[in-house]
Amino acid sequence: MYEEWRSRRVTGAVVWRREALPDARRAGGPVRVLPDGCMDVIWTDGGLLVAGPDTRAHLVEDRAPGPVGSGRRSRGAEHVGLRFAPGTGPRVLGLPACELRDARVPLAALWPERRVRELTERVAQASDKAAVLEEMAVGRLREAPDDPLVRAVAIGLRDGGSVAGVARGVGLSERQLHRRSLAAFGYGPKTLARVLRLVRALSLARGGAPPASVAVAAGYADQAHLSREVRALAGIQLSVLLSGA
Repeated sequence: MYEEWRSRRVTGAVVWRREALPDARRAGGPVRVLPDGCMDVIWTDGGLLVAGPDTRAHLVEDRAPGPVGSGRRSRGAEHVGLRFAPGTGPRVLGLPACELRDARVPLAALWPERRVRELTERVAQASDKAAVLEEMAVGRLREAPDDPLVRAVAIGLRDGGSVAGVARGVGLSERQLHRRSLAAFGYGPKTLARVLRLVRALSLARGGAPPASVAVAAGYADQAHLSREVRALAGIQLSVLLSGA
C-alpha cells in the first residue's frame, strides 16, 4: 500500500508512506521508482536513508518475508519518506546533489554519528514519523538560505524553456548554469529538463490523455519521441508503465 500527501511544513515537499506486504513479490515484484529530480530522506528497516536524484528508474524490492521455515505471514514493513522539491535537498543535507546522483546512502555516511543517532531514535519512538522528518527539514532550511536562482531554473525548465533561454533569464552563461545545476539538482539542465518533462507527461497520461496529445502538451517532437524518452528514463514502455504491471 502506498500513499502520499503534500507537506504542510516544508514548501514543495511531499510526504509518503509505503507498507511492504509479505506477499509483494507475488503481487507484482519490485517497485519502480522513476526519476523526478527530487531527493528523499527515508525511514526504512529501522534506520534513515537518503535517496539521491535519479537519472533512470530505480527498482526497489518491496516485500517483508516471514521467519524462515515458519510458514507464517509476517507483518508488513513500513517505509516513510520526505521527498524534497528539486533543488531543496542539498540545503537540507548540506552537500551537492551530484554527490548522491543515482545513489542510496545511509544518512550516517553523510552526517555526524551523534546527530544521526539522535534523529533515528526520535523517529523510531514517534507515532508520526513523517512529522519528525519534517521538523528536521524545517530546522535545516532555516540555516540554509533559499536561492531564488535555483527555483527559477527549476520552474523555467519545468515549463518547457530551453537551456539557453533559462540561462539568459537567470543571468548565467550555459556553462555556469550547468555547474549550478549539478550542485542543486544532481545533473545538468538538459537532463533535468528531460526528467521534469517526463514527470509532466506521466501526469497528463495518468489523467487519461491519449499518448499523441500527451506528446504535444508535454513538449515532445512527436509520440515516437515520447516513447523513446519513457523507455530511456523509465526502462519500460509507456503502456506498461501506465498499466501498473
